[in-house]
Amino acid sequence: MKILSLSLIRGIIAQVLGMVTGMVLVMVVRVLVGLPAWKAEPAWVGGALFGVGTFMYGTGVLNDWLKWVKGEQTTEPSEQESSRLRGWQRFFNVSFDHKIIGIQYGVLSLLMMGIAGIFAVIFRTELLSPEMRLMLPDFFNTMISLHGIVMIFSILLGVAAMSNYLVPLLIGANDMAFPRLNAFAFWINIPASFLLLSVLFLGGMDAGWTGYPPLSANMAKMGFSMFFLGVYTFGLSSILGSLNIIVTTWRMRAPGMTPFRMPILVWGAFSTAIIGLTATQLIALSFQLVLFERIFNMAFFDPLRGGNVILFQHLFWFYSHPAVYVFVLTGLGVISELLPVFVRKPLFGYRWVAMSSLGIALVGFFVWAHHMFASGMESFLRVPFMFSTLLVAVPTGVKFFSWVATIWGGKMIFPTPMLFVLGAISIFLLGGLSGPPHATVATNLHLHDTYFVVGHFHATMFGGFVFPFFAAIYYWFPKISGRMYNETLGKLHFWLMLPAFYLQSLGQMQVGLLGMRRRIASYDPALGLDFSHLLVTLAGYLIFFSLILFIVNIVTSLRKGEISVPNPWNSRSPEWQIPSPVPVHNYDNPIEVVGEPYDYGLAGSIYINSPESKAPPVSAPAGD
Repeated sequence: MKILSLSLIRGIIAQVLGMVTGMVLVMVVRVLVGLPAWKAEPAWVGGALFGVGTFMYGTGVLNDWLKWVKGEQTTEPSEQESSRLRGWQRFFNVSFDHKIIGIQYGVLSLLMMGIAGIFAVIFRTELLSPEMRLMLPDFFNTMISLHGIVMIFSILLGVAAMSNYLVPLLIGANDMAFPRLNAFAFWINIPASFLLLSVLFLGGMDAGWTGYPPLSANMAKMGFSMFFLGVYTFGLSSILGSLNIIVTTWRMRAPGMTPFRMPILVWGAFSTAIIGLTATQLIALSFQLVLFERIFNMAFFDPLRGGNVILFQHLFWFYSHPAVYVFVLTGLGVISELLPVFVRKPLFGYRWVAMSSLGIALVGFFVWAHHMFASGMESFLRVPFMFSTLLVAVPTGVKFFSWVATIWGGKMIFPTPMLFVLGAISIFLLGGLSGPPHATVATNLHLHDTYFVVGHFHATMFGGFVFPFFAAIYYWFPKISGRMYNETLGKLHFWLMLPAFYLQSLGQMQVGLLGMRRRIASYDPALGLDFSHLLVTLAGYLIFFSLILFIVNIVTSLRKGEISVPNPWNSRSPEWQIPSPVPVHNYDNPIEVVGEPYDYGLAGSIYINSPESKAPPVSAPAGD
């Protein structure tokens, strides 16, 4: 059967068979050690772990490594790509081409984002009115918990999509440093997604996306274990992908591309990868310990047996606050990358902007405990963490000053990517201005666990990732597909999403200031929050509708879009000097970097010498 030739289908079948086999093996082991054969949670956990392994085997992503173990000859990934399937089947099969993998990451990201959006629409409908009784509180809590964690991982997948597709192109490389590892890092996200979504069918989880014990450790619902395993598996992908980005950036740049001649987006991806490589282990460890507490009755976080529940929060937030910068640093790199193109001016303070990404990544490791001011941790820790949190504003401010100075006096044009860039700047500013109240101890204690936190976090994520992600898709769509998107639909998408988001985020902050707690299924009618919640919910519907418009635009443009000119944005960047879509081997002839990346508008300035181009790339369109 043709469908069985697809790696995805083979992997899913292998995962189901592997889960059943793993459950049987767990039962056999339990009998051998004198325990009753069946206990649901160990059986499901063992089956899930075994299923992840069999999924990866079934897809074929392990084939080359297994051949190497057996001493058999393997072919180079670049040679394999030349003989692989063409058309849509490429994206459902294992590929070692970073461009295919980047698109796979992007599609999975949008799929997970849509699922998380559906969860949001469901629980927001419950909050339309305090009298709403559409669902039980447990189901509401499961929806709000899954919305948070699924959206977070859709963002991580989106970051990986941009990094995988763009970094090799931007530095003049033909692929990632470790193509097989790159494919492995993507495909393990598929069973991880299944594990995360299986929470819905295994009792749910109602402890919030953070999964704090003792609630998550003591509840009998098996959904918690699937939640922990899903996050753990996603974390492995993040670590491996980060390693690949770091090595690729450090070792595979084109001749002449010194660090301070790299595109600024590469700096953002590199800084993101440093956090992903060094911090992800901490959330994996914290969730693994809770899982051990559930399965093996250990007592890491049980105060009655000598455990320390505050320890979980330290481990969890040591990753989860730097993870905020994992979400946004690549997005901020997109803003800095696209602004000079549409303003036709050099990026102001390039070196400062580049180093600010590393500065944010570094300082981000010293701010985690501002999430814990109300947790009961030692009070003398509050002040140093307050100052370190406020310090993050310095490298972030460098980026804002650069963007404003770049825009000042420029010859701006406003296609859809530029609109999303400007929207991202304004929304991220809202997130930045609403952040300091969480950093200072007095206001943090007042705002902790209210909807003000929710509004701030959404502003940070939409400004730092979601709007830049859409800007990147629209900007590089002609490069990916060879076709142009529908500009009218693109602008309609923007003008629906931007005001709807402001209404949503500001509404959340307003009800938070009035005392509305997050993760609550109802509220007191006497508080007068009905109208605000109505507006926030309607804004959520509008954002979801704008996402549908985006999908329609992309799908129809892929089939019927106007054929794009070679360099529609007149960019200096290397990827726009080669054909669209990009050939299997990106640069058949090596490029050489001979100038600065963002010298737009400077007569005679050249960034690269590319044999692919008939003429050196110009610095600005005619009339500049």
